[in-house]
Parts: sequence; structure tokens; C-alpha cells
Amino acid sequence: MDNNTAQLKTMLAHFYEWERDRPQDVFMRQPFGKDWKNISWYEAGRQARILVAALRAIGMQPGDHIGLISKNCYHWVITDLALMMGGYVSVPYYPNLTGKQLHQVIAASHIKLLIVGKLDHWNSIQSFVPAHLPIIAFPHYPGNSQVENAYPWERLMEEHLPIAGTPTPNIDDIWTILFTSGTTNIPKGVVLTYRAPAALMHNERENGSLKIFSYPQHRFFSYLPLNHIAERMIVEAAAILTGGTISFAESIDSFAQNLRDTQPTIFMAVPRIWSKFQLALLDRIPQKKLNWLLRIPLLNTLFIRKVREGMGLHHACILLTGAAPTPDSLKDWFSMFGLTLQEVYGMTENCGGCTLMPADDIRPASVGRPLPGVQINIDPQTSEVIMRAPWMMAGYYQQETLTGETIRNGWLHTGDQGYVDQDGFLRITGRLSDTFKSAKGKYITPAPIEWGFAENELIEQVCVVGLALPQPLALAVLSERGQRTLREEVEQSLHKTLLEINTSLATFEKLAGIVVVKDSWTVENGILTPTMKIKRNILNERYQNQLPIWLQQQKPIIWEDQ
Repeated sequence: MDNNTAQLKTMLAHFYEWERDRPQDVFMRQPFGKDWKNISWYEAGRQARILVAALRAIGMQPGDHIGLISKNCYHWVITDLALMMGGYVSVPYYPNLTGKQLHQVIAASHIKLLIVGKLDHWNSIQSFVPAHLPIIAFPHYPGNSQVENAYPWERLMEEHLPIAGTPTPNIDDIWTILFTSGTTNIPKGVVLTYRAPAALMHNERENGSLKIFSYPQHRFFSYLPLNHIAERMIVEAAAILTGGTISFAESIDSFAQNLRDTQPTIFMAVPRIWSKFQLALLDRIPQKKLNWLLRIPLLNTLFIRKVREGMGLHHACILLTGAAPTPDSLKDWFSMFGLTLQEVYGMTENCGGCTLMPADDIRPASVGRPLPGVQINIDPQTSEVIMRAPWMMAGYYQQETLTGETIRNGWLHTGDQGYVDQDGFLRITGRLSDTFKSAKGKYITPAPIEWGFAENELIEQVCVVGLALPQPLALAVLSERGQRTLREEVEQSLHKTLLEINTSLATFEKLAGIVVVKDSWTVENGILTPTMKIKRNILNERYQNQLPIWLQQQKPIIWEDQ
């Protein structure tokens, strides 16, 4: 055993310490309407140990793959702890999967049992679960689907005694298999051993990149899918590392109130959520009035406090943004209220750990510096970002060829393109798989063009397309504000944005126009992945016959419904 391995402690080992030292302190808080249920470290450990006993009684053996599909709730985390205690491999799925998608990942992951929890649509997807697969159901959460024909959680808790001791997995045992959402419709099961999260947690303790230990008694707010590596590490693992408290969102409708009730000290959101915060405030207070209020001495301090409390972020000391580049204008807007958004860049394949923007050195158009222990290189031929670190995946589950294509000579090929500037900050310029060739034989990278739309509040989603077209087009879905705005005003705003974007583009890249599509892009209609990434290939197929017609119209703004 090398010295580094000897220093590594699994997430479960950290949990046992808090369970021993602070058994009655609150570990998790679950909202039920206006009431909150508190779960102590002791109670979480007790229920997890009972679940292990129940799984053994059902016939599960150490090493078995066990699936989990549920929205975030305290039972999710207890289940995760139990699977670690029992030596099982957790295979959590996105809670918004369609029936066909669920069937696909179940078949690909070889699970022996499925645990079903808090879901909106179980009735519509349960028929896609193999009939022979045993199911355990969480207690029913009001407002969600009833799960029947399953082992009820409550009965298992009554019928079994908790296992004894503090069983700890080997550092190189498989911890979890996370199926990436995949814009290609082919999910990949990323295999992570216990070494990956343990190495990242040890790295933070030793180097303090996030400065997570600079603040006592952290409060976390969990709402992004817990099977996503970012939420798993930045909420679940970080809470267990620091002895913090996790509060959950009950529903979309109660999200804002649950967040205000929690006032987390650490909070992560994707750019679309940060944008929704901004638009919600601007709907109440126009930007001109905001600017005026912020300029008045004394009043501005009270106003900023009220805004931060209203957002639920008054006590937030670490604010993270990631999954997609966050517009600098959005970061600047939040900084007016003393809220510093730190960009974090990572992927499931590296356990979410690659770069982080220093809170005291925010750089525009960058995703930050490599974490200590991370090496980054840029492929000279393709500009692909490649990296290596002690917390990379073991590979893709039963996909040796794909694993070999992704990890070459110890380097993880991210699929992203970019460069490292003279100060060591990574700048992402696009994605290899998104690049397409126009009819003129020119390669176009759509991401930087799409980022130019970020400042237009009338647009919710945008996708630049143009495979084999003389010039590219931008497909756009209007935001709620855009849908409420007069069409003439929308056209004026979009036309202005179009002119601004085209000014900085090469001739072959310039957008021929913006097409305002009539239908939103969702997971349900197959255009978005469960993590809300756009499937560009699906949009190309959907609109392939209309694209040439729209191009021939030679209009700056085109409406699909006309």
C-alpha cells in the first residue's frame, strides 16, 4: 500500500466518524409542505444498516449491481450509504428517464434489484422494467407516484435488525456506475471506484481549493439529480466530508421557498438556473431601477441583503456554476449583489474534478485553473483538452473499445476543445463532436456562436445548425419572458443580437438568420438529455427538410409557425 493510498478515506469512513462523534446532530432535512423532518447521523446509519440486512435477506450478494431511480430525498442518501456498507455497486439513474431510456440502462447495467423512490411518472415507466426484477419502494412522498408490487421500505425497516459494525469497502472496489445522459442516445456506464471520491476529498482537505473547511457548519441544498457526479460530490460527498447538513427541495413549486428556508452556505447551479434567478428578479424590478437602488448609500446595503435573502443565498459563501459555460455578463450581474460565481469544469469520467475558478481571481471566458494533482494538455492536431488525475474512471462498463478510445496512455480525452492561456487558465472553445462542415467545405464550431445568445433574455434555448448548408442558422426557443413579449419587439431584439454575433464571425460562420421554433425542447420529446443538453443530431433530423427552405427565405428572423 503506497503512502497516498494509506491517507485516503472513503466517504463511508467519514460518515462513520460523524455518526460516532455527533450521532444526534441533524444530517438531513426533508420538507413536507411547511414542515421539515430532521434525520440525524445516527438515524441515517441505523436505517442504512437495516436496509443492508433486508437486501441480504432478499438474496443480494456483495458485488451485485443495484439500481436506484428517484428524485432527491433523504431516502436516496440512506440507500447510497447502505449500498456502500453492503459492498454492492450502486447504479443510480436519472429520475426523469422515459420508459424506453430506463429499459435501455437497466439492460446495460445488469442490476439484480431496483429501488424506486420519489417519482412523478412511475405509472408510465414501470411497464419497461423487466418483470423478474425485484423492487424496493421508498415510503410514498405526497404528490408523487404510488409504487406498488414492491417490497415496502417501512415493512423492511420493521422486519429486520441493523447489521453490526462499520463495514468498509476496499479503496479499489467499484463504488458506482453512472450512466451519462449522452447526446448520441448511447448511454455510457462510467465505472468509478472508491478511490476516485476519496482522492478528491483528500485533495480538498490538503489543498483547500474550494476553501470548504474555512467555514463551520455547512448547509447544503440538494435539488440537481443526485446520480449526477456534480451533485454526488458537491452535496452528498462534501456534506459527509465536512459534517454538514443536507436540505432537499420538495418540488419545483416549492423550490424557491425551500431554498429560502435553507439559506445554504454552499450552492451550485447550472447557467440556466442562474439565469432564472436573474429573470425572476428583473420581472419584479427592471434593471434601471435596480441600478438606481444599488447606487444609493445605506439603502443599497439593505436592498442587497433583501435580494440575497429572497434568493435564499444570503449566507452562501461558495457559489458554483458549471455543466455549460456561464456568460460573463451573468457572473457580473450577480457580483452586483456580492455573489461570486465560481466556474467548475469536470465530467463523470474524472469524478467531476478538473478545473476551478479561484474566488479571488475570476477570469472572463475561462473555466478556471487545474485543481492540484490535475495535468492538462491540448492535442496539437484537434485542440482537444486531455487531462489526467488520481480520480479518473476505471473505464466504461463492458465497453473496452470505447474505454480505450477515451483513455489513451493514461490521458482522458474529454471531447472538449480549448486552450490554456499564459496564466494557466483553461478556456473551452467548443466540442469536437458538435463541429460540422458547411456546404462550402468549412468547419463550423457552434458552441462559441451559441454563447453569443446568452445575454438575450427573450431566448431560453438555442442551437446552431447547418450541416451541408451554405450558411448556418440558429434555432431558438423563446423564454417565458419572450413568449409574453410582442412579436414585433421579439424580432427587433433578436435582429439586434444577430447583428452583434455576426460582427465577430468569419464570413463562412455568419448566421443567415434565427428561426423561432414553436415547440420547446424537452426530455420527453427526445431533444434534451436528462441533464438538459441539446441533442444536435436529433434537431438536424427533425428540421432537415425545412432548413433549406428557411435559408432560401433570406430573412433575419423566421417564425416556424408562419
